[in-house]
Amino acid sequence: MKTVKDILEDKAKAVWSISPKAKVFDALKLMSEKEIGALMVQDEKGGIRGIISERDYARKVILLGKASKETMVEEIMTPEKSMYFIKSSTTVEECMVLMTGKHIRHLPICEEGKFIGLISIGDVIKSLLTEKEDLIEQLSNYIAGKYM
Repeated sequence: MKTVKDILEDKAKAVWSISPKAKVFDALKLMSEKEIGALMVQDEKGGIRGIISERDYARKVILLGKASKETMVEEIMTPEKSMYFIKSSTTVEECMVLMTGKHIRHLPICEEGKFIGLISIGDVIKSLLTEKEDLIEQLSNYIAGKYM
């Protein structure tokens, strides 16, 4: 069974975050530059304060008529106490159950109280599909007699 550790090994090593006092516009700009859908919100000491996603922007800025250049990240982020965290030993299947059950698209990974990465629903689906494709190829080879 694949784990979050396997996903992290395939992903870029950079972990992107933003200050809770930053403007939402700056968060959106960083997400666009890095081609990601969410950022961890961390204080100056590296402590997790929350997460901000494109979904937060759409629901808490655009729909409420706020301006992204005037609104601070901490005003719209999902706070740390409302987040779900996983470990690198969590299985990909467990991530899928959590994400679909709780309707979330991003899961932060923490080890020994330290934030080490963030995975998205896209990462989880890609991992599951790769695993299924490998199984199909192995079964096809078995049926075709390539293992005899």
